[in-house]
Amino acid sequence: MHLPVCCQNANIYGKHILGVIKYMTIKRLGVWAFLCSFFFYFFFFCQQQLRNNLKCGQTTCRPYSCKTSHMKDPEVTSVIVSEMTKSKVYAIMADEAREEKAEQLAVCVRYVSEGAVKERFLALAEIKSFDAQNNTNYIQCHHANSYNGAAVMSGSTGGVQAHFRRLHPEAIYVHCYAHQLNLVLCNTCKAVPEAVELFSLLECVYSFFSTSLVNHHKFMETQAKLGLTKTELVQLSNTRWACQLRSISAVLETLPAILECLSAIESPIAVGLRAKLYKFSAVYALLMFQSILSVTEGLHKFLQKETLDLAEAFICKQAVCDTLKGKHSDAFATELYEKTKALCNTHSIPEAGAKTRHKQRKMEDFVLEATVGSRTELNNSDTLKRELLFPCVDWMVGELDQRFCSLDAGLLKGIQACSPKSENFLSEPHLNELKLSYPENRGWMSTQNMLSVYNLLDSDMFLSLKATIQVALTVPVSSCSCERSFSALRRLHSWLRQTMGQKRLHSLAVMSIEKDTLQHLSHNRVIDRFATLKNRRHSLMLPPTK
Repeated sequence: MHLPVCCQNANIYGKHILGVIKYMTIKRLGVWAFLCSFFFYFFFFCQQQLRNNLKCGQTTCRPYSCKTSHMKDPEVTSVIVSEMTKSKVYAIMADEAREEKAEQLAVCVRYVSEGAVKERFLALAEIKSFDAQNNTNYIQCHHANSYNGAAVMSGSTGGVQAHFRRLHPEAIYVHCYAHQLNLVLCNTCKAVPEAVELFSLLECVYSFFSTSLVNHHKFMETQAKLGLTKTELVQLSNTRWACQLRSISAVLETLPAILECLSAIESPIAVGLRAKLYKFSAVYALLMFQSILSVTEGLHKFLQKETLDLAEAFICKQAVCDTLKGKHSDAFATELYEKTKALCNTHSIPEAGAKTRHKQRKMEDFVLEATVGSRTELNNSDTLKRELLFPCVDWMVGELDQRFCSLDAGLLKGIQACSPKSENFLSEPHLNELKLSYPENRGWMSTQNMLSVYNLLDSDMFLSLKATIQVALTVPVSSCSCERSFSALRRLHSWLRQTMGQKRLHSLAVMSIEKDTLQHLSHNRVIDRFATLKNRRHSLMLPPTK
C-alpha cells in the first residue's frame, strides 16, 4: 500500500526503469506482484517492507491483491452516494445482460450535482433468479427509473416498474428511448413484405462472404482491383443499434465488387443472390432505406448523451417525424426513382418493366377461395412509391408517435415547460402538471437548455421552481450508461482473467468505469480503509519525509 508514495518519485529513475522493464518478466505473477518486484530494485523502503512482510506471509498472493481493489471501490461509491445525498433527487437506471454463465444487472444513477447532470455507475450484481420481485430487491428509493423494454422490467402488473410503483407511487417509469427507437427500426423493417425480403437478402449476402474464407478473400481482392476502399459487410442484429443503416451503406459502397464476385463464383447460392440483387426494385429499396434510416441516425446518437433531458429528446424526435413526413411526397419519390435509375445504369441493371402475363388455359371454370400468395409487381415509379416508400414512411412515423408517448401526457407537458426551447416555456398550467406528480418538492431568457435555466435560478428566491426543474433534469431518457458498463465488463474479462468472484468483478468494474472519480481520490483514504480491515502485526505508517 506504500506504492502510491513511491510512484510520485518514479520519474527520477525514468531511464533506469525502462531498462529494467526490458529484462523483467511477469510470468503470471499478477499486477501487484509485478509492481512489488519492480519497485524492489529502486527503493530501500520497499525492500525493507517486503522482507518484513515475507516473515508474516505472502503479500503478493491473489487474496492480498483483491483487498487492494476492494478498498478503492467503497471510496468511489461513497463519493457518488454523497453527491446523490446532496442532490436529494435522483433516478435509477437498470439493465441486464448475460455474461458467461451468469446474468449481470448493471445499476446506474442520474442526478444533478454542482450545476451539471451526471450519470454514474453504481453497482454490478449477479441475478440468481429472473423474476421481477428479485430484480426489484436490487434497486431502492428513487424518483424515476429507466429500464430496457423486457417484459420482466416493463410489465404493467408484474414487472419491476409495477413493484416499484407500489412502494413509491411518485416514481416515473421511463422505457429507454434508445431501445424504443431500435424497436421502431426493427418493426419498420418487418412491416412491409418487400422490406423483409430486402433485409433477408442482406443477411444472406453477409453470410455468403463471411462464412467462407475463399469468398471473403475474393471479395477483398475484387474491391482492391476496382479501386474501392476496403469495406467489410455488416451483420444485421435486432439488438445492435443502427446496424441496418451501416449494413445498407456497406452494400451500396461495395455493390460493384459484390456483383462481380457473385458473377465469377459458380455456385447455386451465388447465382440466386445475384439474381435477387440484380433487380431495379432491390436497388430502389436500398437507396430508400438509406435515406430514411439516415434521418434516424442522428436521433440514435442524440439519445445516448448522458446530459440529455426528456424535453430535448421529444423536440428532436418531433423534428425527425417532420423530416420523415416530408419524404411522404411525390417530389421525393420522383427524386429517389431518378437516383435509382442512374445507379442502375452505372451497373447495367435493367429498369423495371411490366411483365407479360399469359392466360391460364387449365382450370378456367374453377373458383379459388384462398389466396395464392401473389403480390403487386414493383415495375414502375407509381408502384414503388405506393407499395414500398409510402408504407415504410407511414409505419415509421406511426411507431415513433406511439412508442415515444409512454409517459403521462400532463407530466410530459410539465417537463417540456421547463425547457427554454419549448413554446410553453415556464407556462404555469403546464408546470402545475409536473408539480402534481411531486407534491412534496414543490421567453424572457437567452438560455439555451433546461440546465442553463436551473443554474440561473437562485436557490433562495426560486426554491420551488428550481426543485421542479431539477426533477425534470433527473428523469432519464435512456439506459445507455448501463449498456456502456457491459462493454467494460467484457474488457475486464478479456484483459484481466476469465475467472473471478462477483465481489472482485464489481470492484474492478466500479474502478474502471468511474476512473475519473478514482483519480481524484486521496491515497491516504484508501490506506486508512485498508488499515482498519483487521488487527495487524505491523502498523501501516507512511515513511517519514526527509
